[in-house]
Parts: sequence; structure tokens; C-alpha cells
Amino acid sequence: MAYASLLSLKHLLEHTLDHDYQYLILDEKQQIESLLQKLSFLQDFLDDSPQKSSETIDCLESQIRDAAYEAEDIIESHITDRVHEEIASKRDDSFTPFCHKLDEVIEEIDSIKKMVEKIKDDDDVQDLQTRTKPSQPASSGKSSMVGLDDDIMEIKVRLTRGSSSIETLSVVGMGGIGKTTLTRKVYDDEKIVQYFDNRAWVTVSQNYSARELLLGLLDSMKKLTDEVREKSFEELADYLYKNLKGRRYLMVLDDVWDTKVWDNVKRLFPNDNNGSRIMMTTRLENVAGYDNSCSPHHMRFLTEGESWNLFCEIVFGKDGCPTELKQIGKKIVQNCQGLPLAIVVIAGLLSKATKTQHYWTYVGENLSSVIASNDDNCYKIISLSYKHLPHHLKGCFLYIGIFPEDYNISVSKLVKLWVAERLLKPVISKSLEDVAREYLFELVHRNLILVRVKSSIGKIKSCSIHDLLRDFCVREAQRQKFFNVNNMGLCGISEGTKVRRLSIHSHRKLDLDNCLQNMRLRSVLNFDWEHYHQSDKLINSRLLSVFDTYETSINKFPVNLRYFAGKFHFTRLLPESLLYLLRNLQTLICGNEVLEISEIWEMRQLRHVNLWGLVLPDPPSAETEGENSIIVLDNLQTLCNVVNFRCTEEVLQRIPNLKKLGISFDDGDVLDSGYYCLNNLARLLKLESLGLFELLPSFLKIITFPISLKKLSFSFCYLSWEDMTIVGSLPNLQVLKLLWSSFVGLEWKPNEGEFLQLKYLLLRQINLENWIANRIHFPILKRLVIERCENLKEIPCGIGEIPTLESIEVSDCRDSVVTSAKQIQEEQKSLGYDDFQVRIVNRS
Repeated sequence: MAYASLLSLKHLLEHTLDHDYQYLILDEKQQIESLLQKLSFLQDFLDDSPQKSSETIDCLESQIRDAAYEAEDIIESHITDRVHEEIASKRDDSFTPFCHKLDEVIEEIDSIKKMVEKIKDDDDVQDLQTRTKPSQPASSGKSSMVGLDDDIMEIKVRLTRGSSSIETLSVVGMGGIGKTTLTRKVYDDEKIVQYFDNRAWVTVSQNYSARELLLGLLDSMKKLTDEVREKSFEELADYLYKNLKGRRYLMVLDDVWDTKVWDNVKRLFPNDNNGSRIMMTTRLENVAGYDNSCSPHHMRFLTEGESWNLFCEIVFGKDGCPTELKQIGKKIVQNCQGLPLAIVVIAGLLSKATKTQHYWTYVGENLSSVIASNDDNCYKIISLSYKHLPHHLKGCFLYIGIFPEDYNISVSKLVKLWVAERLLKPVISKSLEDVAREYLFELVHRNLILVRVKSSIGKIKSCSIHDLLRDFCVREAQRQKFFNVNNMGLCGISEGTKVRRLSIHSHRKLDLDNCLQNMRLRSVLNFDWEHYHQSDKLINSRLLSVFDTYETSINKFPVNLRYFAGKFHFTRLLPESLLYLLRNLQTLICGNEVLEISEIWEMRQLRHVNLWGLVLPDPPSAETEGENSIIVLDNLQTLCNVVNFRCTEEVLQRIPNLKKLGISFDDGDVLDSGYYCLNNLARLLKLESLGLFELLPSFLKIITFPISLKKLSFSFCYLSWEDMTIVGSLPNLQVLKLLWSSFVGLEWKPNEGEFLQLKYLLLRQINLENWIANRIHFPILKRLVIERCENLKEIPCGIGEIPTLESIEVSDCRDSVVTSAKQIQEEQKSLGYDDFQVRIVNRS
């Protein structure tokens, strides 16, 4: 984790120079500035170094990581001591310097730098690696594949029909999902063999040679002789071209990792308009979509039935599964999550082992570790995707393993954690949150992360990772001293282990006192909700920066805390002594009903505050602080849910970059008086999401919405449907959620020319009876969700005329509403929109 440790240290050094300079002496400032330059050099080297590691590079990365960790420990430890001295009013004019300790680390980094310079002076860093040559496909014996018959047929049709011009068909999916096996099935199919005059297969892999690729294709075509092997690249290219000219051919490039492969070989394939085809298999979406002549074929996971059939075919052959093993066998298969690689590996193991309930139960409970410890090839297949990642993505990918198996990971939470853990490489003009989402998007497109749920406007809302990949992340993270997981068995924490990040899945076998003695502990994520209180001890780790738990009784925070999520036992007011230590806090997520943060305007690093009820004090006036000393919370993007929020100019000028706001009011008389200055909301020029809760109907007369709003939700506001025109006129509104009596009245008839950008509409527990609308009222609506609207008679049939409509979801409504939804579905199908979906849920 050299790159991630460098990023974290760079963030720390820059923060120290910008915000903690008062705790440094002159020599320390100069050391930190010098260290920053050296880190930039090492970071550039890693950016440019090959993705596939060599022994030399691995050794260098370990040294870089350890040196960066040591520098981080020295600086944060001494700054922490000096802050505590100031709190205790014990600070004098002198500090105990840490220059000499930092000197030792700088000497180590200088030594590493010299080694890097020596490597860079070599002709090519690639010489450090063993080059992998393209290879031929394995023997064309019977492949272990059950199911996917429809996929095979679809690919065969796409290869033999359609355009006569040459086309490229990519098969894309995660490692181990069966891309090569499926493609091989098609390649060896009797009809495909008869249809194409020439076929050739070459495995490209990560580090390929264009010349070796040509030799591989010619060898597959039985055109490679000793004389041909001696030809130059251009002669080989010409020879291949002539052998394909005038013939209908199928060329397969298996395991492609780079778009440059296609750039290098596309000119070698003649286009004689005779239906020739190129197939590529890849794990990367950008490679699959590089040639737009043909849409990629995305591999899917096997269904439970297909998985079970594949498992039984390998374990039992023609014999059926014994009755006593069927239940646990199906549990094992279910845990493979439809990944053919996992099924084939575990089935192969069980086919050779004693077929007893006891052993199969053990395998089912320890599936990932059993696979990893019994099949090196499986681990290599999984690790290839990791090794091919750019350095800036490796830390973020491994971090996914910190969550438990099958965990539905909130993207919002993951992004905040990545930011707090200092894993992101800053990009000019982009927030760290935007950078994080780009990283996530890239991991999804590399088929390493699975999308679970999308938001109302199509963004990724939650994600997950296959258990085999997660197991790799946990093992690799522990090997690289990145994080440790405590879950009773796998990767438990041994005594003396220097843990920097700790994920607790079970408190059994966890020595908390040993963890407390470990001064390197930076992050604690507690997923053991039943014993959440035990992790409170770990808040005493003096350098802790991330603490995520269910509930806590702590009464102090570490100085370095950047992320806190949990619920306090005290409910109204955080002690000022506690708040002073929140100077580095970026994210505060708290489940308390009402919480007052008296010194929030002093917390310069805040990015996200999300509470059940937040009471904000008025900020100090400019007259009190002085115009030049007003603290602006530039990083603050989320502020939810604020009670009685006063939108004065003094408040809004301190939160200019706010993107998400949730507010409620419990004093209607004061609200009507204009005391809360809701007309000033329009000054929040970057506000995209606004939640309004428990407001009196009259508030619409005094509020001015920012035109930047994309998402708006109402709850318990009791507004009239006639007031909806104010909402409908918002020019950029994409999501509208009307919840729990937010609007009252029996009829809603929108006006034409409103809701021009609305894509998502949710009605939940609204007493509406008659809804009169059609395509002109919601011209680009995509999703309509109606929940527990017991009085609504039907969905307007005109909604079915909206050309962009993708789905309708109905939950706990009248039968007539369900009937109207199904009628719209039939209408959509009659118009050729077969992908249109209607989902009916009845919870009552």
C-alpha cells in the first residue's frame, strides 16, 4: 500500500502546514516542506511504474509504505501532544522538537529515492518484469459450463448474421465469471466451425508483445513454421493478412487488458464484406466498448438452478446428490453467488473429498477461505484484476474488504470513509467526493464492484463485492499492513500485530487491551451491533481518525478524529471540551434526536453533518470576529436535519458550497414572521438537494428556492395542490418526493409547461383521490413510485404516453391503482417498449 500511504502522508503534511503551523517550530516546517517534495517524486515514480509487480518493485513499495507510516506516526503524535498541552494550558514558548526523529525517516526516504533514480536510469522499468507471451487456448475438451444456453445462442446469431462488414464482439465480465469458457463453447461449436473458413485463438494477457500475438494467431491457424517464426513483425503482419484475405474468418483475442491491443492489430484484419468477425474477452468495460461496431455481451451470474446443476455435474457426475447432502450442498452453492469459478473450484474439491455432512458443513461455513487455501490458480485469477489496477485505485478497492460478507455498502458512506482515510488523489476543480465517485465508477467498469441499488436519478446508491473478491481484499490488506478484520477466524489479529485499521465483525477472540497498546490504530469500524459498547475502549487510541459504531457512551474524542458515526447516550448538548477536539472532524453522523453543536462555526474541516435533529447557534457576528477573521466552512456540503434553521446572510456566507440541506420548524408563529429568513435560501447557489419537514402551509409565501435545486422532498407540510406550481416551475428539478401529508386535497391537476426536467416522482401516504395528468405535464419522467396512497383511484392513463417512462412501482394501494398500472404496461408493450417494468408490492 505504498501509494495509499504516500497519499495519506501528503494530505497530512499539507494539512499541517495549512492548519497546524502554530504547533511547529521553524526546523520542522522546513523538514515537512522538504518531505513533501520527496513524496511527490516517489508518487510520480509509482504512477509511471508498471502495474504488474516485480520483486524489486514490491520491495521498494514495502519500504516506501513503512517509511510513510513512520513519518505519519511521528508528526501526528507530536501534534497531538502539543494540542493537549494547549488544552491543559501547559503550553510555553518552546516545544520538544521531533526534528531528529523525522530526520531518520527522511534519510530512509532519501535512500529509497536513490534506488528509484537508479531504476529510472535503466532503459525500461519493464525489464524488471517477466514478460508474458500470448498463448494458445487450452485443450478443447468438454468445458465445465452448465446453463447460459441462451447466451451461447445469442452470440452465435450475432456472429453469423447481421452486417456483412467486419465486426468486433466483446464478451465482458469479472474474473472467473466464465468469459473464456463461454467464448470457447462458441468457438468450437460445429456450426461456427462450418461457417468460418479460418478461425484463430490467442490469449493476450496483461503484458503482451504484438509480435508474439501475431505468432500466436498464425500458430492457431496452423500456419507457423520455423521459417515463418524468423520473419520480422511487418513480414508476419503481411503474412497473416494474406492468409485471411478473401476468407471469412473468426479471430478470438482472449483476456485483453488494454485498448492498445486493438489499435495494434486492427489493420491486420482485411474487411472483405463477407461477415468476418473478431471476438475479444475482457474484464474492462472501456476495452469492451472501445470498438463501437458492435455492443458488448455482458456476462451474467448463474441462476441458483444453473449453479446447482453445474455443481452436481462436477461432484456427482451422472449420479444425483444424496438426500442428506442436498440441503447443505445448496447452501454451499448459494454462497458461491453465481460465480462459475467459485462453483467449479469448490465442486472439484468436494468431488475428491469424503462426502459427509460434517465436512460439507465446515466447507459451507468457511467457503472463501477453503477456496483460497486449496486453489492457487483461483487466487491468481482474482489477483490479476487487482494487479492491473492503477496505483490510485488499489487502496480504495482493498478498502471494500473492510465491510462484512454480503454487506450492502452505502456509496454515500463509502465515499465519506475514503475521504476521511485520505485515500484519494486530489484533482483541481473537483471535490474529493466527486473524485471518490469517479473511482467507484471505474471499479464498477472494471467489474470489481457490483451495483446493488441506483438512486432516483440513476446514480449508484449502494454496491457490494463478490465474496471471493472480498476474501482477496482482506488477505491482501493484511499482507500489506493496510487493515485487519476480526471475525473469529479469518485474518484474526495476533498479539503484537501493528494494526492501523481495524474492522470488527465479532468481539470474540479480540483482545481490546492489546489493541489499545497499539499506538498505530487509526480506524475502527464496528459491525458487531450486539457488543457495540465494547469498542468504546478503542476511542482512547490517541491517533484514531475514523470511528464507526452503533452507539457509544464516550465523553471525549481523539484530536485527530475525522469521521464519526454513531449515537451518543447523552442527547442534548455535546460538552465544549469535547467539541474543541473536533477541530479535524469532517463527517458527523449521529442518531440522537436533538443535538446542539455550540462551536460548529469553529470546525473548519466539516464536510458532512447528518443528525436526527441539529440545533445550530447563530454564528459570531462580523463585528465580534472582525471581517478578516470570519471562518468560512468551504468544505461543508451536507447539513441535515436542522431544526429552526435561520437563513441569515451571516449564516449563508459561511456555508457557500452547501449541496444538501434538510430543515424543519417547530414554531409556526415565528416562521410566519419571517424571522428565519427563508427568502435567503436562494443565496445557496450550489444547493442541489433540499428536504423540508413539518412546515406550515404559509411557508411557501416566504421561501425562495435556489434555481440549482435538483432534488426536493416534503413531509408533513399540508400544502395545497394549487401551490405545486411554485415547485413545478423550478428549472432544474429532477427528483420530487411528496411524503406523509406534504400536500393535502382530493385533486391534483398539474399545469402544462412545468416539471420540464423531472425524472423521478414519489407519492407516499398522500390523501389524493383524483390525479389528472399526461405526457405534457411530466414530459421526461422515468420512474413513478406510489406507496400507501389509499384514496387514489387510479394512475392517469396519460402517464403511459410519456416516451421516457421506464417503470412504475405501486405499494399498498387500491386494486384499481394496480389495474391502471398494468394497463399502462400493456400499452407500453404494444408500443414496443418491452423493457418497461411494473412492480407491485403489498406489505399489509
